[in-house]
Amino acid sequence: MAKKTIADVDVAGKTVLMRVDFNVPLNDSLEITDDRRIVMALDSIKSVIDRDGKLILMSHLGRPAGDGSADDAKFSLKPAAVRLGEILGQDVAFASDTVGDDASAKVAALENGGVVVLENLRFNKGEKKGDAEFAGKLAGFADIYCNDAFGTCHRTDASMVAVPEAMGGKPKVTGFLVAREIEYLSDAIGNPNRPFVAILGGAKVSDKINVIDNLLNICDKVLIGGAMAYTFSLAKGGQVGQSLVEKDKVELAKELMDKAGDKLMLPVDTHCGDDFSGDCNKKVVAAGEIPDGFEGLDIGPETAELYAKTVADARTVVWNGPMGVFEMTPFDHGTKAVAQAIADSSAVSIIGGGDSAAAIQQLGFADQVSHVSTGGGASLAMLEGQKFAAVELLDDK
Repeated sequence: MAKKTIADVDVAGKTVLMRVDFNVPLNDSLEITDDRRIVMALDSIKSVIDRDGKLILMSHLGRPAGDGSADDAKFSLKPAAVRLGEILGQDVAFASDTVGDDASAKVAALENGGVVVLENLRFNKGEKKGDAEFAGKLAGFADIYCNDAFGTCHRTDASMVAVPEAMGGKPKVTGFLVAREIEYLSDAIGNPNRPFVAILGGAKVSDKINVIDNLLNICDKVLIGGAMAYTFSLAKGGQVGQSLVEKDKVELAKELMDKAGDKLMLPVDTHCGDDFSGDCNKKVVAAGEIPDGFEGLDIGPETAELYAKTVADARTVVWNGPMGVFEMTPFDHGTKAVAQAIADSSAVSIIGGGDSAAAIQQLGFADQVSHVSTGGGASLAMLEGQKFAAVELLDDK
């Protein structure tokens, strides 16, 4: 699935339209509280401007109504443009619209090595609708299209699909972030070193049904943690107390267990409490033996040890979803144990975005794993085996 990257095209004197993910958090004063998404795009940005290309950056931010109301102002990308200029140490122009007069003027004024950030794509209704006219105006700005926004690659928004389609025969390439995601989430999983172990956590079986189903076909072991383990426990006839379960998914859990055989590993013990708090009354019980008045909040120590040993023997590991309430001591033990085992492993390790990525960062293991995905929903979709139109239509190497 190898695609051409921005490094594979000559950008000198040419205009590059790059879709980035500048969906950064802003406080009430419209100040950026975490600029990691901007920083992560720097390699692709510098690849263009350091080679005398002209760069147009487009992104969404939040969920604005897109009706021009005063409420939309809090979703402006201007703070991101200012922050990017500070990081680059150069002027970064900001267009107050996406395809209007100001955008056209700012793009026309670009010089080699210059950058302009367009206003929030979602201020235009055509973005979410995949509108061809809107896409055509964006495409008309540039000689080259570059997709470096993996977090939205599973979507069919105009900037992801209709714009590259409107580029016709012009080069359409990936940025370095998207290239890495494809390398790990698609290529490594498509041809994994074995044993291949997947660890899936989180609250709901329903969120991960297709992922579990797909991974059971390609993994050697699939380890289940988080609250969704209690739905499987209920399907086995166990007691789950007050644990979070999806009763309407019990039959589905039974089907998955029947299909999986011994590939599917479920917790053998549970750390539970009589309240959703760190200072509640706690006990460790065998899986399926959670008493009334208690709820499962983490995998138990025996399960943590078993899962760690399974990870230690793996050659490829994919992890998506925490093992328990990792934000709350002591119910973070299971997640910590799994994260430590992955960090200590010599396997190719892929952390699938969302809470897993947050946990691996919090615990300080991000530098000890092979890849931390930048897109929770997109990484899940890729683990489900979905094909992304936004990636498929980019130029092959």
